[in-house]
Amino acid sequence: MATSTESPLVEKYLEYVRVERRLAARTVELYAIHLQGLAERAQAAGLALTQVHTAHVRRWMAQLHSAGHESRGIALILSCWRSFYRWLGHEGLITSNPVQDVHAPKAGRPLPKALAVDEAVQLAELHDEDADPWTEARDRAIVELLYGCGLRVGELTGLDLRASGTALGWVDLDAREASVLGKGSKRRIVPVGAKAAEALLAWIAVRDECPALPVARLRDPAAAAALFIGRTGMRLSSQAVWRQLRGRGLKAGLATPVHPHMLRHSFASHVLQSSSDLRAVQELLGHANISTTQIYTRLDFQHLAKAYDAAHPRAKAKAKTK
Repeated sequence: MATSTESPLVEKYLEYVRVERRLAARTVELYAIHLQGLAERAQAAGLALTQVHTAHVRRWMAQLHSAGHESRGIALILSCWRSFYRWLGHEGLITSNPVQDVHAPKAGRPLPKALAVDEAVQLAELHDEDADPWTEARDRAIVELLYGCGLRVGELTGLDLRASGTALGWVDLDAREASVLGKGSKRRIVPVGAKAAEALLAWIAVRDECPALPVARLRDPAAAAALFIGRTGMRLSSQAVWRQLRGRGLKAGLATPVHPHMLRHSFASHVLQSSSDLRAVQELLGHANISTTQIYTRLDFQHLAKAYDAAHPRAKAKAKTK
């Protein structure tokens, strides 16, 4: 084993997990590393391992956090320590587990990835000369709807060509709005902008040119009624949208791999930057709770901070003169 400790209790415990619990060699090695750290911290505090209390564990956890350890890593360390002290309890060496009620700090919620405005426009205005006109019209309409309406990919693929009793969603170009069925089977109406409407009209004009569509209508009328179909004449899958969008992003010259939810994030971020109306963005996205939408205020602040750094004369320290 690469790592060892002088503590007889730790050595005995490692033998237990290796022989009786039959843990993988790599897991035992990680246990040895984490318990070595525990033994060293206890020794530095003048404590035997059986004398450690919850207050000590909380202090050591805070030290790990301050040293830059991520929440997930701290949680794994605490899990190891907790198992060790559970074993000590079974052995009758302690009366309570000092790690039982100690938990790692919650991980910070990562910011959603969104395109800059110019990147989103660059993607939307791409004309793929290598694609056939039918596919190009479809994919342009997909980008315009995802970015222009903030749809989830499932909401997009669930759209039908026209409203019906069985349709999950549809687009009313006369009213310039889309009706979609979101999470929790909640229906919402979102506006369709001029560019998205223009792209949709261009797609609808060529949609029925798909040679496989007549057969698809006989085989599965509901699938063939989809607004967006593939070459088989059937409803386009979410996976197909992911693939097409990723390839389109590459052809547009974007450095960041593009996926459908990134366009939804971009929609929310750019609307918020322009309007500062968090409630409106919540309604447009179909979020049940405003707290879900509030993460976009952090993106908006990042945007403002970058603008400040680039433009404000007091944002950057002046270069030192020699």
